[in-house]
Amino acid sequence: MPSSPAKPPRTRKSLAADPQQQLSLLFNEGPETVVVPVPLRPVPEPKSATPANDAETLALQLEQHPDYRVLRRLVPQLQFAAAPALGVKRLLVLDTETTGLEHSRDKIIELALLRVDIDIATGLPCGPVQVYDGLEDPGQPIPDIARKITGIDDSMVAGQALDEVRIAELLDGVDLVVAHNAGFDRPFVEARLPAFAAKAWACSFADIDWKQEGRDSAKLTALALDLGLFYDAHRAEMDCHALLAVLQAALPVAGHTGLAHLLAATEGTRYRLQATGAPFDAKDALKERGYRWDAAHKVWHTRLTDEAALQLECDWLAVAVYSGRAARVQVEALDAHVRYANRPGILSWKSLG
Repeated sequence: MPSSPAKPPRTRKSLAADPQQQLSLLFNEGPETVVVPVPLRPVPEPKSATPANDAETLALQLEQHPDYRVLRRLVPQLQFAAAPALGVKRLLVLDTETTGLEHSRDKIIELALLRVDIDIATGLPCGPVQVYDGLEDPGQPIPDIARKITGIDDSMVAGQALDEVRIAELLDGVDLVVAHNAGFDRPFVEARLPAFAAKAWACSFADIDWKQEGRDSAKLTALALDLGLFYDAHRAEMDCHALLAVLQAALPVAGHTGLAHLLAATEGTRYRLQATGAPFDAKDALKERGYRWDAAHKVWHTRLTDEAALQLECDWLAVAVYSGRAARVQVEALDAHVRYANRPGILSWKSLG
């Protein structure tokens, strides 16, 4: 069988010398391999992390757009402008984490304090902030619900105790103790540290009408979000820093700061009015009016901000509840030294009709 004629050898065209043309597309055309240079795409430089100041610049730009809202992580502030020579009040911001809700059987597992001076003229913090945050072994297992809320477990508190000497140093000379739920915190703290009973207290949850100030919620996390701040809640020290940040902001309606509002609130007397011996069929009217049922003493009661409000409420009771009949109701006067404590104020009786 005759042999096939030999095929001419394939030739390869030279690649371009330009390094950007070193990647080529090859295909066959007849006896040759044709080389068509294809330019390379430039390799992008790796992106570096955005510096913090650049991120803030972007955040400021985004804030200008009506469809976006920027939240910033709360950074604790430990130094404010220098205090004036005169006219300051010393404040102690306080928060606790506990094993449960009942101070008679549950225990403190964390206590945090911030001590700061407040300029009376501006209602703003001034000078340095002194901080204490301590854990304590409650002598009993921490319930699951408390552990899940706080993140504090038995291993963290084992053998721990509050530093009573340091706490006494911070408490010395304090004009006002502030907590966001003083009705909860005060009985726990006084049971553990009796020196707190001698101090005036204010409650940033109850002493400020947050609804009137345009806030949808009086929860601390919600109040912080209204200011564009978020933080890791349910640890005592961060809750204190968040509360201080919320209270140094101006209240939208009142115009002054929350701190100024609480300092002013300590000057007056509040009242707890009991609808003593109210007829059973008046319960719906009392409930709608905002009275609460005290199951231990079997009486409806309400709290009033001043003596004028007390008189107006007594006039309402005389007509709407007692229907003009002669009646005597119990009144409890509460100043800042007993307000939110687990002990009574000054008791008296008021005649209606």
